[in-house]
Amino acid sequence: MYAIIKNGGKQYKVQEGDILLLDKMSLEPKASIEIKEVLAVNAGELKVGAPFIEGAVVTAEVINEGRQKKVITFKKRRRKDSKVKRGFRRDYTRVRITNIAA
Repeated sequence: MYAIIKNGGKQYKVQEGDILLLDKMSLEPKASIEIKEVLAVNAGELKVGAPFIEGAVVTAEVINEGRQKKVITFKKRRRKDSKVKRGFRRDYTRVRITNIAA
């Protein structure tokens, strides 16, 4: 059984026991969250919402929060004396999927 959920403008395919990185939610470890934006559920038969499935909930447990490694973007336009260097670190909340209820 799997579900497709939406979080932070991104879509994730999840099963029970999966660990994934969601956008930062400022929650304590061991906290439980319910994700109600369920786009599709497959329990032998695929059920697709328009856009979400009524009454479907994915329950997850917060493991921890952190920041990913820095990603460097560098742009250079040759012969133009134009350079741009930027760094970015994404804040995340690591969660474990505990239950999928359709």
